[in-house]
Amino acid sequence: MADSPSAATVENFSAAMTGDQTFQLGGRPAKYTVLYFYPKDNTPGCTTESMAFRDKHDEFLAANTEVYGISRDSLRSHENFKSKLGLPFELISDPDELVCNQFGVMKMKNMYGKKVRGVERSTFVVDAQGRLVKEWRGVKVNDHVDEVLEFVKSQP
Repeated sequence: MADSPSAATVENFSAAMTGDQTFQLGGRPAKYTVLYFYPKDNTPGCTTESMAFRDKHDEFLAANTEVYGISRDSLRSHENFKSKLGLPFELISDPDELVCNQFGVMKMKNMYGKKVRGVERSTFVVDAQGRLVKEWRGVKVNDHVDEVLEFVKSQP
């Protein structure tokens, strides 16, 4: 699939991330970059998902794949969340929803009977040439990280 000429190219973007760094999609040295979008720091599903990426991080690195989490939370919130969970990867802050809108993850959702606009849990794999090679939308946390890892490991 990575060699598919129909794979869409992801527009380069930069955004603030933890560790006092700026994320740049273009020119990433890894074979693959995993961008997982999640609704909010310190919520049950987002904590579980982030810990699963943390626990498999060495396996992603062995597959020449970098992992980054993205939400609308502030850098301060991200730094606390990253520290609390011991995340070995950086978190990208997107308070203005520029990256969320680029990937089309902002959706109307039902929360306790009310319609609210929020991030739809989604994961994207981008290759070193900036092509979107796989996406998961409306992600359920259980076994998702294993599925992403199996995908990157299975690529030639």
